[in-house]
Amino acid sequence: MKPKRGVKTIHLMLLALACAPAADQKDVASLPDGPGKEIVGKICLNCHDSGKFRKARQDSEEWSESVADMVERGASGTAGEMDAVVAYLAKNFGPDAPVRINTAPFAEIRVVLGFTVEEVRAILDYREKNGPLKSFEELLKVPGIDAVKAEAQKSRISF
Repeated sequence: MKPKRGVKTIHLMLLALACAPAADQKDVASLPDGPGKEIVGKICLNCHDSGKFRKARQDSEEWSESVADMVERGASGTAGEMDAVVAYLAKNFGPDAPVRINTAPFAEIRVVLGFTVEEVRAILDYREKNGPLKSFEELLKVPGIDAVKAEAQKSRISF
């Protein structure tokens, strides 16, 4: 006997809910270590993935405004937690912060470094198949990467 459509839908929804916390933990794990990381995971990743803020590259004042906007939209935490979020984001995703090429999601590489969709996919595929990149020279060997473009962004990339 086939399960009814409603039962299938409920099962799929339960499966999606069961998988959501694991995805959040993976996203938190990919963030740079430092004070405020866990709070960012708890407050920010509750509503969206890190790609949303990793590509922003704002200064402290701009992060403060963004966090205030999120609080108005329903994000909750103490004043101290919100200060920690702002400090963490400004330090790790400020205008001069490097792109950590081994943990950066698609959006961060695409927007901050200006690589094409194909180049970003090449980097992500390479990371998945070969593990973390060890050096800039290894990045240049990723098939499909424009070496001139990568060289122009060298100072913005960390490993």
